[in-house]
Amino acid sequence: MLGPVEAVGPAGQVDLRGARQRAVLGVLALHAGTLLPAARLVDVLWGEHPPRTAVKTLHSHVARLRTVLAVAGFGGALVTRGPGYALDVVPDAVDAHRFAALVRQARGCPAERAAPLLREAVGLWRGDPFADTPLADWGRRAVDDLAEQRLSALEDLWEAELALGAHVEAARELPRLLAAHPLRERLAGLTILATHRSGRPADALAVYDRLRRDLADAYGADPGPDLRALHTAILRRDPELDHTPESAPEPTALGGGPAQLPAPVGHFTGRTGELAALDAVAAGVVAITGAAGMGKTALALEWAHRAAARFPDGQLYLDFDGHALTAADALAHLLRSLDVPDDRVPTEAGERAALYRSLLRAKRCLVLVDNAGGAEDVLPLVPGAGGSLLVVTSRATLAALGTRHAVHSVAVGALDHAASQALLARVVGDARVRAEPRAAARLGRLCGGMPLALRIVAARLVAAPATTLAATAAELGRAGRLDRLAVEGDSRTVRAVLTSAYLPLPAEQARMFRMIGLAPGPTVAVGAGAALCGVGAATAAAALAALAGGHLLTPAGPDRFRAHDLTREFAAARAEAEVPAAERAAAVDRLLDWYLCAAAAANEAIDPRRDAVRPDPAYRPDSLPFADDRHAALAFLDGERDNVLPVVRLARAHGRLDAAWQLTYLFTSYHDATGHWHLRARVCAVAAEAATASGDPRAEAEAQRALGVAQFMTRRFEDALDSNRAALLAARAAGDVAGEGHVHNNIANALAELRRYDEAVTAHRQAVATCAASGNDLGRALAQRNLGHTYVRMGEAASALVPLTDALATFQDLGHDRLAAATLDTIGEARLHLGEHGAALAAVEEAIAVSRELGDRWLEWECLLDAGRVHLDRGAPGQAAEHFADALETSRAVGDRHGEAAATAHLGRAYLAAGRHVEARRELERAATLRAAVPDQDEQAQIDLALAELSRLG
Repeated sequence: MLGPVEAVGPAGQVDLRGARQRAVLGVLALHAGTLLPAARLVDVLWGEHPPRTAVKTLHSHVARLRTVLAVAGFGGALVTRGPGYALDVVPDAVDAHRFAALVRQARGCPAERAAPLLREAVGLWRGDPFADTPLADWGRRAVDDLAEQRLSALEDLWEAELALGAHVEAARELPRLLAAHPLRERLAGLTILATHRSGRPADALAVYDRLRRDLADAYGADPGPDLRALHTAILRRDPELDHTPESAPEPTALGGGPAQLPAPVGHFTGRTGELAALDAVAAGVVAITGAAGMGKTALALEWAHRAAARFPDGQLYLDFDGHALTAADALAHLLRSLDVPDDRVPTEAGERAALYRSLLRAKRCLVLVDNAGGAEDVLPLVPGAGGSLLVVTSRATLAALGTRHAVHSVAVGALDHAASQALLARVVGDARVRAEPRAAARLGRLCGGMPLALRIVAARLVAAPATTLAATAAELGRAGRLDRLAVEGDSRTVRAVLTSAYLPLPAEQARMFRMIGLAPGPTVAVGAGAALCGVGAATAAAALAALAGGHLLTPAGPDRFRAHDLTREFAAARAEAEVPAAERAAAVDRLLDWYLCAAAAANEAIDPRRDAVRPDPAYRPDSLPFADDRHAALAFLDGERDNVLPVVRLARAHGRLDAAWQLTYLFTSYHDATGHWHLRARVCAVAAEAATASGDPRAEAEAQRALGVAQFMTRRFEDALDSNRAALLAARAAGDVAGEGHVHNNIANALAELRRYDEAVTAHRQAVATCAASGNDLGRALAQRNLGHTYVRMGEAASALVPLTDALATFQDLGHDRLAAATLDTIGEARLHLGEHGAALAAVEEAIAVSRELGDRWLEWECLLDAGRVHLDRGAPGQAAEHFADALETSRAVGDRHGEAAATAHLGRAYLAAGRHVEARRELERAATLRAAVPDQDEQAQIDLALAELSRLG
């Protein structure tokens, strides 16, 4: 929490959705291993005025956190103990505790030992504490205390640095800190001393005068006695002020040692966090690791040149170029660089290493080893005791190095959007990038944030000043992207660096890498890798982990890995070139079969009543990545979400029409629970094409009906009517009377959204009758529930209660908790329209509790919105705003733009009712902007009315 609150576990970083979820995790981590009562957590989330449902909402946040932590690899860490909760992790797993321990360790140590400890402590900070997580009550005090601890540690660090003679660096950095904290006397004293020792006594006196004036203006006080004594000593030019340790080097002098660093890479951009992490290390070993082309060497050289003054005894450089040198050769090179004649270089590698360590013992040298192949290359090069630093770049993780030495790891990944655009602008020129911002952004996406690819594209643009960025992006977007990421006369292409990483791979890893190229999505689960290679899950897991160790893949959650776009394209090219067509086709069949098995098992765990499809594939995996557990299945499908559309497209293109529409059906229960309906609509469109092409009317009816539902959920109501009418014709052709009933219900829902209420009621009644005739109790109850909802929208709430009560009883008899909760929510709406606030709240809050227990985010959004409406109607705008804010957070989590617009508008109206006019205008104007993208005339009219009321109130 020393910056934005983040959770990073053995399986990687996870997405913490919502400020309150981050707050719960952050304060539990701050008190790791200690019980925090629920009442204390309620205080930190809501302060003095918690909502009536605060404890229930807290339980929901904790339940979701448990799922999130399990995904990160911290399953079981969040425990319930009596009246509260605890995060059962060692303090060292929390950055705030590591920071405090390092600061405690440093205090009382001599400066040469304290400085590196304090640099490491300060390097843990990534911004303001709890930067994206507002806390209430005692939480605010905890945040203030963390900020104070950071300032105190920075003062300790710079006091140590001054004792070591780093006056110039201190005089450059301390004024920035003092500007942010101008009344802090200890900080001012350090700044004054550093400035004086840098040969600027007049500037030092000016700092004192400024502090004296500020203190007088703020408190009517003078600086303390220590500062006054320092001021007097500077005026007297006391020679004691200039005393520095004899061992301290002059920071501006590089000394007479070797200076072997190659020139830094031009137009270096971004990497501020990585540079700060490097700055925090004083001696020992740093491993800079990452995939090919990500700029490891560029980062190392940039930092090494910036930090050269810290290593006055020399900067040594050695390039392994992958595996071209042995460790013994490397030691011989380094010894010669340290002025050891050839005839004095020992022949034995062990003796070379001993001499190397002896020579460095009394020196402060930087040793930069580039492109190391593995830990065995690096181990003999680690300096012994002393102030020298070994910095290693490698595509391997160098995990084995950490078993012998304290290694500071810096992982280098793709550049984010801003850094990608900045790099293009620096090379190509800011004017060209500003003139074509969309094309520049597309180039960044096509290069996947890979610095090498971006530099190649930029170099081509510089060489062709008349070529537009749009034309370059269009060319790069066509097939054969890797062939276009090259510059004439430069052998360092993206394909070349990826080839250099691929060729040394052992056979099993190389085969897995090639076969991953056949997977159409951005991530690959262990089970999918096993299917592609036709091996067991354990064998696949080992190969994938090894590829991740070499940074050809990146861990993306439990048993899941991600490949960079360009790496995937390279893998696909290797598969095309090296794997026979029949073998590729068989691998794709196994992959699709694995998806069918996994989707069927997930569907069974989430909604076992959805049983119209039970696939019987030829390939069956030896295990699946989740047990018969709804939440585990939802978490697995969350990881697969970006793969679903590419996989269904692959099934369609591969001629597996059955797999295309069956997979879409099996994923429906996931979308029912989580939303993401825009993605669902695109998947259903492909499935409908496949089902129609199959010539199976039952499959066509199901696929068209599913497409109609997805279009309905994305508010394309006329399209939904067309798809459902096509589904109705196909269901009749198949003789599927039960299916006809479901389609009539969907048609009625679309008619209701189009405000064609009389037609909707007729269609609902037809759906009730058709389902009853076919013995489809679930379909009949669903039609009854939707009929009741239509009556509510028509303003006939009293008429709604009979069908709603009937539907609720049926759902409860069938044990269908989700639809029972949805019906309770609609009953709450009806009671609200009848003015029965107590009954309305009881129904809606029960629905919220069930939706959270099920992990159904979309239903939770709807129920939260209705609960807020009840509170607003009963004159409690504060509680209404709490529910609307939670609904807004949930709608964003499920990617529902209509829901986001509705929740934002309701939040604005709650603020208006509470008299908070500034916040009301902000939210209502945001809602109007959102509503422009997802039009709804009634909703827009309500926003306009509220904005008009605000204008009237002034």
